[in-house]
Parts: sequence; structure tokens; C-alpha cells
Amino acid sequence: MKKFLILTATIILSAIMSAAATIQQMENQKEQYENAAEESRLRSEWLQGKINSISEVKRVLDEEAEIATADFNEKQNNLNETLSRIEANELLLLETERDYEKKLHRLERRIRDIYINGQISYIDVLFGAHDFGDFLTRMDLLKRVLYNDAELVTNVLQYKTEIEKLGLKLEDDKILQANQLRLATKAKNQKMQKVADQQALIDRMEHDKDLYNQRYDEMMAASKQVEKLIQESKTRMAAEKAAKEQREAERKARAEREKLAREKKATERNAEGYVEFVPEGSGEMIYPLTGPVTSEFGWRTHPIFGGSKFHSGIDIGGDYGMEIKAARGGVVSHAGWIDGYGNTVMIEHGGGLVTLYGHNQSLAVSVGQTVKQGQVIAYCGSTGNSTGPHCHFEVRLNGEPVSPYDYL
Repeated sequence: MKKFLILTATIILSAIMSAAATIQQMENQKEQYENAAEESRLRSEWLQGKINSISEVKRVLDEEAEIATADFNEKQNNLNETLSRIEANELLLLETERDYEKKLHRLERRIRDIYINGQISYIDVLFGAHDFGDFLTRMDLLKRVLYNDAELVTNVLQYKTEIEKLGLKLEDDKILQANQLRLATKAKNQKMQKVADQQALIDRMEHDKDLYNQRYDEMMAASKQVEKLIQESKTRMAAEKAAKEQREAERKARAEREKLAREKKATERNAEGYVEFVPEGSGEMIYPLTGPVTSEFGWRTHPIFGGSKFHSGIDIGGDYGMEIKAARGGVVSHAGWIDGYGNTVMIEHGGGLVTLYGHNQSLAVSVGQTVKQGQVIAYCGSTGNSTGPHCHFEVRLNGEPVSPYDYL
């Protein structure tokens, strides 16, 4: 009887230590998630500070670009106005040349008439007057003829010269303003390019900040999920401890006379299919999946996130729906989703030894279920952070990952 009580106490203590190790493992994992989340939060805040700084630079550039654009518009308007004046001046010059041609034609006709009919003596015209009134009238007419003859060509040529001078000045203005417009265009384009470059930099930083915020949310969600698992494990462990203590008290209260009854009851339970877990202690395990090892235990370059990462298990290649089997008999301590691992099964084997099977397509066991070595516990998949269907197989001793090859 005494030996039986000692054995029972040993089993209870081993189970408690195993559960405590599992909780410590999950608490360490929760801390890792929270540290990763804090790192993402700090990087996000740092990026926000950079975005604010660059946004202020962009604001100044926006103002300078606006000034450059206004200067460009002014130069463009001046050039357009000059071009319009040039066009109007060309039309005016064309009309003046036509008027000049008409008046020149009149002058040519007058000269031809003088040549054909002979020059009229102005003295004869004056002294041919019949009276003094007629004399004054003839003098006035002669003065008008002389004035018109002189003014006819002079005015037209002067007007044409002024228009030509104006045309030359407008051409000079056009060249000057075209140069100014070219410089203003270059300045505006440079400012607009700087604004575009700053905006592109801000957009990239905003994208990176969104990624860090997303990673923060994912890590915090994973931490909360692990925290929930820890609480469930603690509650389950406390309940199991209380139940075991109660059973121990009952066993101590019962005398040797109940021994046969207990053995009979145990036999009945075995007949119903219940298998009581007893640690094997041999350290031998079988491969959970038949397939090639595609990623070894230890440090490696992560296939998704890149960089050197510690691989806490081995990856065994398979296909969707292939059977995943228990590497060793034990009690299922977790059967559900874990961020990164996807659909996951964890089995406690006693003595702080736990095996983990990740990335499953679906699960075939539930928490608290006792399984035998080789029993189907899940089906191969690619859930969680995975690049293809496989089984991620871990062996942990007291919460720390160890090489599965020491047990396979």
C-alpha cells in the first residue's frame, strides 16, 4: 500500500511539473510576442516622426512650387500678351502698307498728270485771279495742294517706320520673355519634381508604418491568444491538482480492503477503451509523417521573412490530407490555432517532455485526450506561416526546444 501511494505521488508530481513547464513555455512565448509588438510600435512611432519631419519639408516645397507656378503663369501670360500684340501689329502694318500703296498710287498719278500736262505755274494761277477774293481763294487752294503733296508720302512713311520700330521692339520683348518663360518653366519643373520625390518618400514610409502597425496588431493578438491558453492551462492544472489531491485523500482514507475494488474498477475502465498514460521513459519516438526533411533543426534563413532565424524543429514534407501521427503516447495539452504555427497539436509525455505538430490542415484530437504512439492526431496542411504542405515537428524539454533527432 505504501509503495502504491509513493508511486501515485510521483505520478502527480510529474504531471504538475510537466504542466508547469508548459505554462512557463507559453509565458516565454507570450513575452516574445509582446517584445516583437513593442519593437514594431517603436518603429512605427519613429517612422511617424520621420513622416512629420518630411511633411514639413514638403509643405515648404509646396509653397515654393506654388510661387514658381505663379511666376511661370505670369511669364506665360506676358509672352501670350506680347504675341497677341505682335499679331495685332502685323495686321496694322499690313493695313498701313496697303494705305501707303494707295497714297503712293495717288502720288504717282499726280506726277504722271504733271508730266503729261506740264507744270502749272503757281504765279500764273495767282495772277489769273479776277479780283482779290479770287486771288485769296486761289492762294488757299495752292497752299493745300502743296501741303497735301508734301504730307502725302511723309505721313505714310513715318507711320510705317513707327510700326516697324514697334515690331522690332515686340520681337525683342518676345525673345526676352521666351527666355524668362524657359527659366520659369525649368524652375517650376524642378520644384514640382522635388515635391513629387518627397511625396513618394512619405508614401513609402506610410506603407512601412502600416506594415509595422499590422505586425504590432498580429503580435498582440498572438500574445492574447497565448495568454488565454496560459489561463486555460492554469485553470485546468488547478482543477487537475484539486482532483488528484481529492483522489489521494480518498486513497489514504480507504484501507487495504478497497484495493481489490480499485483494481476491479481500473480493469473495467480499460475494457471501455480508457488508456491511462504512463510515461515510457525510453526516449524513443517515431516520425509523425512519412516524407523528406525539408528544413533542419537550428539556425537557418527564414523562407518567408528572410534573415537568420532559429528553427525550433524540423519540417517534414508531405501533401494535403496526409495523416499526422503521434510520435509518442501522451495527453493532448493543446489542439487549436496558434499564430505562426496555424492548426497545432501539442502532446505532453511526462517529465517535462512535449511534442508539437504545426501547420495542419485539420485536427483529429481534442485537449485532454490520451493518445497512443502512431495514432492519427491531425492531417497535413499549410496553415499559419507556411510556404507549402508539411509537418513542423518540435520536441521541447522543460519548455526549451531540443533536437528531435535525439528522440527519433
